[in-house]
Amino acid sequence: MFRDRYHPKVKKDLKKIDKIVQKDIKEIHIPAILHNPYIGQQLTGNLAGIYSYHFKKGRTDYRICYIVNEQESTVYVLMIGTRENFYRDLIRRL
Repeated sequence: MFRDRYHPKVKKDLKKIDKIVQKDIKEIHIPAILHNPYIGQQLTGNLAGIYSYHFKKGRTDYRICYIVNEQESTVYVLMIGTRENFYRDLIRRL
């Protein structure tokens, strides 16, 4: 199983998300990614090498973007948020 590491701004990302969704991310979605890091969709273009995991809660679409490091068995979470302007903000973060 893979270990998780986080970009320093992921904490701020989580504060913007509803508490119920935060709990789901921590208890369901992050463990699913750590169990099988290739579950997410691999991005292309400027974001090649980054995976995007999608899930929906209510009517809102969420994204978790991360990089997989095979040698260290690590998943580095870059950003968590709603779909709206997500990829534009991700490019800025990188």
